[in-house]
Amino acid sequence: MPSPRTRTRTRTRPAVVLLTASALAAFGLGPAATPAAAATVPVGSGSYSDSRPAGTSGPTTNTGTPVTPKVTAAARNRPVPTNDWWSSLAFQRYGDNPWSTPMYGHPLTYQATAAGLDVGYPTSPSIVGDGRQYEYAHKRDLTIGLSGLNSPDTKADNWSDWTVTPLWSDGARTLRTTIGHGSPFVYAQGTGGNAQITTAGTPSVFADQGNVLGITVAGHHYALFAPTGSDWNVSGSTVTTGLGSKDYFSVAVLPSTDALATFKKYAFSFVTDSKVAWSYTGGTVRATYTLTTEAKEGTERGTLQALYRHQWLNTTDALTSYTYVSPRGTMKVRESASFTTSQKAAAVLPALPKSSGVDATRLRGYLNEVVNASDPFSGATDTYWTGKALGRLAQLVPVAEQIGETGTRDRLLGLIKGKLQEWFTAGGANEFSYDKDWKTLTGYPASYGSDTELNDHHFHYSYYVYAAAIVAQYDQGWAADSAWGGMVKTLVRDTANPSRTDTAFPFLRGFDVYAGHSWASGHQGFAAGNNQESSSESTNLSAALVLWGSATGDASLRDLGAYLLTTESESIAQYWFDADEQVFPSSFGHDTAGMVWGSGAAYSTWWTANPEEIHGINVLPVTGGSLHLGGEKAAIRRNIAEMERENGGPAVEWRDILWEFQSLADPAAAKSKWDAGHAGYTPEQGESKAHTYHWINTLDAVGAPDATVTGDLPTSAVFTKGTTRTYVAHNHGSSARTVTFSDGKTLSVPARSTASGTGSGSSEPDPDPDPPTGNTFQLRSGGVLTTATGGTSGSDTIASGGGANHDGTPYQPLVYEVRGVNGTLTAGAGTTFRLQVDAGTTVGLGQQARISYDLTGDGTFDRTEAYNYFATDPVAGWEEYTQARGLKASTGTLGNLKGGTVRLEVWSAIGNGTSKLQTGTDKAVVVIPYS
Repeated sequence: MPSPRTRTRTRTRPAVVLLTASALAAFGLGPAATPAAAATVPVGSGSYSDSRPAGTSGPTTNTGTPVTPKVTAAARNRPVPTNDWWSSLAFQRYGDNPWSTPMYGHPLTYQATAAGLDVGYPTSPSIVGDGRQYEYAHKRDLTIGLSGLNSPDTKADNWSDWTVTPLWSDGARTLRTTIGHGSPFVYAQGTGGNAQITTAGTPSVFADQGNVLGITVAGHHYALFAPTGSDWNVSGSTVTTGLGSKDYFSVAVLPSTDALATFKKYAFSFVTDSKVAWSYTGGTVRATYTLTTEAKEGTERGTLQALYRHQWLNTTDALTSYTYVSPRGTMKVRESASFTTSQKAAAVLPALPKSSGVDATRLRGYLNEVVNASDPFSGATDTYWTGKALGRLAQLVPVAEQIGETGTRDRLLGLIKGKLQEWFTAGGANEFSYDKDWKTLTGYPASYGSDTELNDHHFHYSYYVYAAAIVAQYDQGWAADSAWGGMVKTLVRDTANPSRTDTAFPFLRGFDVYAGHSWASGHQGFAAGNNQESSSESTNLSAALVLWGSATGDASLRDLGAYLLTTESESIAQYWFDADEQVFPSSFGHDTAGMVWGSGAAYSTWWTANPEEIHGINVLPVTGGSLHLGGEKAAIRRNIAEMERENGGPAVEWRDILWEFQSLADPAAAKSKWDAGHAGYTPEQGESKAHTYHWINTLDAVGAPDATVTGDLPTSAVFTKGTTRTYVAHNHGSSARTVTFSDGKTLSVPARSTASGTGSGSSEPDPDPDPPTGNTFQLRSGGVLTTATGGTSGSDTIASGGGANHDGTPYQPLVYEVRGVNGTLTAGAGTTFRLQVDAGTTVGLGQQARISYDLTGDGTFDRTEAYNYFATDPVAGWEEYTQARGLKASTGTLGNLKGGTVRLEVWSAIGNGTSKLQTGTDKAVVVIPYS
């Protein structure tokens, strides 16, 4: 994201591809239209051009030479997913490198060369840039190739959601490899020569089984697998084998030498596809990540996958004991072709609610400063700065409505519509143009490489979609496909296309579903891999999708936005803010990163070393889609403290952005800074005093966001001040609805309105201490364990065991968890629990519990205790299940808790029917043996 000052950023931003009119209609993302003979393609009331404006550029090399996608004939008609971890395979940014720059798949790193695929496994970080960047830089351990291979280039031959297949051919020999995020394997197919592995130094052999060879190179253990009947030959640093009548072999990096037998099992189960599927239901986002495989030998179709921290923190699927080092912290290995994550959905609101903390007269004055300005768009001409201005105005529309300023509201809406319509109409000073080679839609005038490097399209266009979503909230006719909605959806398809079969735009262009966040560079042409600076402008697009989908009745786009936002919010917490302090190397010495790279992260931006902007770039724009940041309050406090240390005092230039950020953790402290400094500052260019005043004073009145409670509507949120929770929801629909929250409270919301209140049930919401105190934890619906008492009685449904025996192994369990627990182990004491279960009149059910302790909060459970199941009777009514049933199995030992995690899992061990588990009472508790 750009600074308000003049910048000389060396990175550019992503470009976008447009659909033909018929394709728009085919995928439900825009109306049909017939391209005109000239250079204009109508889309509803708007249009885009099918050629660039005179004097402008599309994708080029660094010397300005135009480039087209570097793909094989088999992939020529597929939209190329620029802005990916491997994009340098397809985008030749540097004219003297027709292969690739380093690519960071994790745990392995790769670089294509004339001789094949260089592979490394960096395990030790280096600190560079005057201590401002840590890197696990690519360093070749070995090259996977064929004897004599000398390819003039490497092309992308195939790809899926997080894997890619590069191809080499020198006329006599052809090599294909399949690589991917989380894959410890490289799957290779070659013709015209023997399989050849060239190591960086003479390897030591730790296992020789003929067609299976275990070698150690530079301290890293690799396994080489050739077809049955082959035999690897080691000669110095060259390892070769004939493939006989076969054409396949594979290489794996091992977590340890004793893992060879496990990896051998999957060596010939070649990955052919990777795919994510997501869903939003009742406040929860679930995503399943699945690999498709082909058995080259035998019948094994399983595989091994290394999960990133943001994934394994949010899955209950079984993991092995194998781990890998990565720039994102420890990766944990799952022995399966799929895994599922489950997270509470990140909250989104069109605006913070009306509150007693805001003085209407004062706010009205600030609003008038904006709408009466001589140029509300501050001279913006390019896509980025126009977008910033649109976002600034859009944030004020619902704020004006809250205080009855409908005239100001409508003037703001008129300004937004007028500017969007300028850009959404081809032929003027501003327009969007489609590049048929790169299948992208680029706005001109472009900026920050959005044209020549296809950078940052998701940053730029996020503001347009967000502003359009606010318009749609008030004017559904304007947002119709037949009006201006078709052009909005075309921008969505360029940046976050949910379709894998759309022939005009790639699937989710910039969002890396496995890495859990977006990438900004279109070409990925850096030694450190791809990068993303402003994670918050990326989530601005996701929040915009939630609002646009909600306002237009498009549940699929709404749910896509919920998946993207919820996934990236966890990645931001872990990889930008190191929320659990388990990712950044201790030698890095910073509590936050301004930029994340494939190889690591940096305390920097593209344009300045100013600490305020290093910290603020991952906060702005502050909107109702920023609330997810409040889920990690300790990280916000560390972040602000570091900024002030590095800055030599409180923020001066971007004080409004950082005040708003601090208010997500400590509203009173932020308000104190506003009260002391609001008179004499210039707002950041995407901000206004009206919005900042409203934001800070509202949060001071209702409290900071409470991410422990979620509503069953994506546009809902909860705020807590002291012991009082305020429940908020916006209903975009045409009829009233009741929103139910995960703690059992409800809120009635009229049609097309925002409502707030303390929720139905008890007169005072339950406190949620942070950190928890005491050793008795109540179960609360929504997966919460809390030391709070006086909850509202409720129940959760335990899934059916499906007629199978799951004794001792969690199966679709209910999961309740509390983090940040401190405690001293009580000698001789043990875990106890009281759980109320009811099978109704169903016969033959048995419920089972497992309690796990992560003593330090590092994500690894040091102690697990599974108890014998409780056979419920077929008579309706609660029955009590306790630890007295006896311990079935346990692992590990208990110790003191320091920022630890306690988890309860309850599932059906036997039976073929659902049952209920009581929540919210003092009869549904876990008591841990700590003081």
